[in-house]
Amino acid sequence: MASSTSKSTYRFLFVSYDSLIADLVYRVMLEGHEVRYAVSNPVDREVGAGFVPMVDDWKEHVDWADVIVFDDVLGMGTEAQKLREQGKHVVGGTPYTDMLEDDRSFGQEELKKYGISIIPYRHFNAFEEAIEFVRANPGRYVIKPSGEAQNMKGLLFVGEEEDGSDVLQVLEDYHQAWAEKIPSFQLQKRVVGVEVAVGAFFNGKEFIYPINVNFEHKKLFPGDLGPSTGEMGTAMFWSGPNRIFNQTLKKLEPRLAEEGYVGYIDLNCIVSGNNIYPLEFTARFGYPTIFIQQEGMVTPMGEFLQGIASGERKSFRTKSGFQVGVRIVVPPFPFQDPETFRVKSKDTVIHFRRGKEGVHFEDVKLINDEWVITGNSGVILVVVGTGATMKQAQKQAYARIKNLIIPHMYYRVDIGDRWFEDSDRLHSWGYLREL
Repeated sequence: MASSTSKSTYRFLFVSYDSLIADLVYRVMLEGHEVRYAVSNPVDREVGAGFVPMVDDWKEHVDWADVIVFDDVLGMGTEAQKLREQGKHVVGGTPYTDMLEDDRSFGQEELKKYGISIIPYRHFNAFEEAIEFVRANPGRYVIKPSGEAQNMKGLLFVGEEEDGSDVLQVLEDYHQAWAEKIPSFQLQKRVVGVEVAVGAFFNGKEFIYPINVNFEHKKLFPGDLGPSTGEMGTAMFWSGPNRIFNQTLKKLEPRLAEEGYVGYIDLNCIVSGNNIYPLEFTARFGYPTIFIQQEGMVTPMGEFLQGIASGERKSFRTKSGFQVGVRIVVPPFPFQDPETFRVKSKDTVIHFRRGKEGVHFEDVKLINDEWVITGNSGVILVVVGTGATMKQAQKQAYARIKNLIIPHMYYRVDIGDRWFEDSDRLHSWGYLREL
């Protein structure tokens, strides 16, 4: 193993397909650690440039690194497992944990195997079969692409009509336009309740506490209107193990230990007064979740990542209260349109009226000390506020957004609002009690 540069600093190699984790690389570097960052997708290689040292082939730097961090699934678990078997300290998954996220049906069957309730679903490899199924079984369904297609969040569709007519229309549209890009997908029965996620970090042997309870906001517009996006913002807090966690993720602890999984794992759920239904796994850092989480963590990120990769860290320190993260986007988000991006957004300078507290970057590069929009997605910043109450965290986040000057930027103005009703229901049902 490469030696540390000193007792308390380490050499970190971060590996990414699409440069999702550049901001975290930068934060670890600011703490005094040495970092190198490899991005494989050519379109995203400018993301993070200027902030952190970039390298072309990550495999050439494995011997240099004390800790290697993988930021995705889709095969990265295989690489992480190989390196762990060679004795390296690695944050990343395994082929099994990649499948929990990449293959939705596999993830659901694993939940069932460990005695966790799941929502009825059907797996399809052809749109014609799904159309016939909905015609024969009218109802409200959610269309969920599997594999790489699930990264195109705008393709997720939540049906509203009791007769399934809106789902049929979308299935017909996808059959015409997306059949080649979506080789497999799920139709899941839609269940009404509170959507809440629980997640926790795993150190190769066990979950470490506290856990994270978070509320994602996936629609583009306030009031949960418009197309689905990867994420428009998240409200969260840190907690001791609660009922939702103990009845879901905790049951997988022996299996994750068997795998030697290291990193964060999250389970998005729908809960009602009488049951918890997990919807999907995130078997990696969440984006923008990890940026928002950092604002609520007291333990420095470099020290934390080394601690879970080595298996030595059993817990970490967090702030009490809440964190609210708001994603700032520019055209053509949430759609892909290179020409619109080139004309409206590319190479735009981000101006700050005051400091950059609570601001985390996504598709941004650093040129002459200025933050400049790059990449091609239009996803540029996450602005985070913290506070003793959800209202205070919201107020700080939105005050920090007023500090930004970015032409054509847009964002949701209601991140965290769901908490005020959802928390009443979750508390009355007893799900948030620390056990």
